[in-house]
Amino acid sequence: MTAMLIAELLRAKGSDVVTVRPDTTVAELLTLLARHNIGAVVVLEGGRIAGIASERDVVRRLERHGAELLERPVREIMTTNVITCKTSDTDDALTVLMTENRVRHVPVLSAGELIGIVSIGDVVKSRIRQLELDRQQLEAYITQG
Repeated sequence: MTAMLIAELLRAKGSDVVTVRPDTTVAELLTLLARHNIGAVVVLEGGRIAGIASERDVVRRLERHGAELLERPVREIMTTNVITCKTSDTDDALTVLMTENRVRHVPVLSAGELIGIVSIGDVVKSRIRQLELDRQQLEAYITQG
């Protein structure tokens, strides 16, 4: 199986990225996550990535803060050390990056600008598609030979 470039993965899945500002409330964040059926959003401040906020970030803080967390700003729960990738990276390299850093969502940058986001689910779907194509090619080769 050959590695796929992140640029190809984005072409297949699309480059839409849901973003919020740091002052967005956690309740608004949860509404966006549910509405878009996603697990994380990129937090932008002044057009630059300030962080990433995920369902996991919310759950980890709920125990400590309870329901009042819902009214707090995303800046209080977001991860500020954001792991990113480039369109020229491969899905193999991204898998290693996600595993080593224990992250499930990685914003994609081109010339320093946010152009997409890739989740572990996107990588898995891509790998499954590639395995299916490889299987079909092998079957065709065997039946023709």
